[in-house]
Amino acid sequence: MTRDETGLSIRVLTTMGQIETASALFNDVWGGDRTGMPANLLRALAHSGNYVVGLYADDRMVGASAAFFGPPGQRSMHSHITGVLPGYQSQGLGRRLKEHQRAWAFEHGVGRITWTFDPLIARNAHFNLRVLGARVTEYLVDHYGEMDDGVNRGDESDRVLVSWALAAPAAPPAEHDIVTTVEVPPDIEAIRREAPGEALDWRYRVREAFLGLLEDGFVVGGFDARGYLFVRGH
Repeated sequence: MTRDETGLSIRVLTTMGQIETASALFNDVWGGDRTGMPANLLRALAHSGNYVVGLYADDRMVGASAAFFGPPGQRSMHSHITGVLPGYQSQGLGRRLKEHQRAWAFEHGVGRITWTFDPLIARNAHFNLRVLGARVTEYLVDHYGEMDDGVNRGDESDRVLVSWALAAPAAPPAEHDIVTTVEVPPDIEAIRREAPGEALDWRYRVREAFLGLLEDGFVVGGFDARGYLFVRGH
């Protein structure tokens, strides 16, 4: 563990007290579902050698992340959950966690990290596809079923699966390669709070567009202010 000049540090979690703090943090970030990442599951992941870390501001845990190894032959790791407390969001801390996760993965012989995210959340699409250079590999309909937390309650849990090639992140597509785009709202969370029916309309519209384009052989080449950028598959 190394603390930088801002007082931030990322630490591998080893004690049950640390694990319980991380579990409670995830509960706070997602608004009230203690079944989302229970302490006993985090403990099992950590004890069996997987990636379980906390992000600290001085001595207070303000973020956490957990990932587990994929099939042995694939040299991959699946990042299941990463969260930062509301008062510390939009400060680049998510990127700090991803950079740490990337370095840890290299040290453990992993060359690729996968994870899922809600395709309607534009800021996550921008971060995952444009900033990190991950690429969408699959659209998953209602992947986790009904989710009883403050972020997802009342919606269907569609997700996109992305793959991050750690040694060679993907570059944005050339403009002439973009065939079409799929728009998403700039702030779906506000729409969910204020107009849940409209949020569901967005869900179904984006799902239909994604699945149709993937079925026709197109792939997601990136993301920008227009939305998801679809290019021809190879």
